[in-house]
Amino acid sequence: MAQAVSESDFEQFLDTIRRFTREKLIPAERDVEESGEISPEILQQMRDLGLFGMTLPQKYGGLALSMAQQVRATFEFTQASAVFRARFSTTLGLASQAILFNGSPEQCAAYLPKMASGEITASFALTEPGAGSDAGGITTHTKREGDDYIINGEKCFITNAPEADLFVVMARSDPASTGASGISAFLVEAGTPGLTIGRTDRKMGQHGSHTSNVFFDDCRIPASALLGNEEGQGFKNAMAGINTARMHVAATCVGQAMRLIDEAVAYAAQRKQFGKPISDFQSIRNMLANSQADTLAAKSMTLAVAQRIDDGEHPLGDMSCCKLFASEMVCRVADNAVQILGGAGYMNDHVVSRMYQDVRLFRIFEGTSQIHQLIISREMLKDAAA
Repeated sequence: MAQAVSESDFEQFLDTIRRFTREKLIPAERDVEESGEISPEILQQMRDLGLFGMTLPQKYGGLALSMAQQVRATFEFTQASAVFRARFSTTLGLASQAILFNGSPEQCAAYLPKMASGEITASFALTEPGAGSDAGGITTHTKREGDDYIINGEKCFITNAPEADLFVVMARSDPASTGASGISAFLVEAGTPGLTIGRTDRKMGQHGSHTSNVFFDDCRIPASALLGNEEGQGFKNAMAGINTARMHVAATCVGQAMRLIDEAVAYAAQRKQFGKPISDFQSIRNMLANSQADTLAAKSMTLAVAQRIDDGEHPLGDMSCCKLFASEMVCRVADNAVQILGGAGYMNDHVVSRMYQDVRLFRIFEGTSQIHQLIISREMLKDAAA
């Protein structure tokens, strides 16, 4: 992919993101945790910075960042609470990329500029009570009636559903099919009769990031809401967005790990036991060193694969390596940070405790660690057979 943003302009953008993270996002973390909401002021500032449009072309009002630039920017703003990133993640990744990949010119023109500006929030409705890792097991179904489609079914754990203005919905359009082949994608606007949002979920972490069930009860949409030119392309659309999202998750894990290390180092330097800072003890230094090495490995891996994507490759197995390693890594770093802080790290009002709960999600969504192990091994065996 051609780089549309010069390196000098991008460095200025990065500097702005660093200051925004340090001066606005980090000081607001506690308020977000306690209120469960991101303030309208900060949300507008995220829009103004272009964070909703990092992945979109300039012709739609996006920043047109390369994948390597997206990753580097993500390293910075995810040193604050992951909740901030979650607020625009479904818009810039899963939903926008599915529309960009296979949307009609009319669909792209109608939605992508508003997504890039943050005017609308998009949500990606794939997971169901009986279909998660096995996305081909989707039972939400649709049937064609004249110039309309009618959708029935239930989705769960849908990020940003309570705020969403637009849903990219996966539904089975071919009742005789099994697996992914009969799944189509549809663009369903909030407020469409028959679409209902469930109560906001109570989660282990990321309390300011809202998820909920989404219900479709004879939800009638025009045939023009089919994403793409034909039925049965839904799973392909989903994968277009998920591959981008997985790289962003890997970068998010790096940013979170960097913050956790900063917190652990600062605490170890000032906390005294047996008459000296605990940073003087070899066991503490070992945990810090292991965390730093893990984080550098994930950062280097993610940057290297991002550059290959920019060079036109599609390294599916290596993208899974990034997501798998980085999400497992950040949980190790978080565990080390809690251990270094001891009792203080176990208290819910400390940032390390909150981050420990937040980062556990990364091993589950956008493909569980076990799913990524399957993808990696499948790609390895495919290469060996070639």
